[in-house]
Amino acid sequence: MHNKDSITSIAIGGFDGMHTAHQALFSNLSTNGAILVIDAGYANLTPNHDREDYSSYPIFYFKLEKIKSLSGKEFITLLKEEFPSLRKIVVGFDFHFGSNRSCSIKELKELFAGEVIVLNEVSVNDIKIHTRYIREYIKNGDIKTANILLGKSYKIKGFQIKGQGLGSSEFVPTINLEIEDYLLPNEGVYFTQTIINNKAYKSVSFLGHRVSTDGKYAVETHILNEDIEFTNTKIEIKFCDKLRDNAKFDSFIELKKRIDLDIQEAIAYFS
Repeated sequence: MHNKDSITSIAIGGFDGMHTAHQALFSNLSTNGAILVIDAGYANLTPNHDREDYSSYPIFYFKLEKIKSLSGKEFITLLKEEFPSLRKIVVGFDFHFGSNRSCSIKELKELFAGEVIVLNEVSVNDIKIHTRYIREYIKNGDIKTANILLGKSYKIKGFQIKGQGLGSSEFVPTINLEIEDYLLPNEGVYFTQTIINNKAYKSVSFLGHRVSTDGKYAVETHILNEDIEFTNTKIEIKFCDKLRDNAKFDSFIELKKRIDLDIQEAIAYFS
């Protein structure tokens, strides 16, 4: 556990996604810096403690529910109590605090005696970087744009569950995953990397209702050109790009042909 007493600078925000603009904010922290997440409970790009995958700074969490009734002054007092050596606060241009978001940058500079650094809006390729925009790109299956704004590949985590049992017998072997807490891209087939026991494998993944077989929603991934042995461990899928939308096929033969084609396209994509 990191010692709060030694923290001299903090970046404050929700930080779901830990995207390019967030990283620009963190670059203003001092050596003894930390990240303070105001956790509203609806993070779904980097839920729970997943933010810790994307920064070497220690991360502390305030539950919004517990602090939202504090006045601006009470919030700053709490920060000084929690981080007694605090000398610098780093926030985004649209930062608000205090009950009903009543305080903004002006009040922050008035209430906090140390240095306040405010980061302006950040854009990539003329697209403004906000978590809400990234969510929309992911929901629409535009993984390429989402990844550019994130500054990394979008990633989900889950545990293996039993599939239909058709994969290895009728089609190709897949790992079926149960995913909770994460925003899922729209239905279709994606070029992905599947990470098992810290090793990344080239893969092709399907998300959606299995409209050609049992109609149930599934998240399944096929690892290209390798047979993997593993015990029940947390599996991660990194999304690289979308291959195609979900589609219904009239027969197992048509579906099998399309899956074989998906695999060939994935092999070509990664080569």
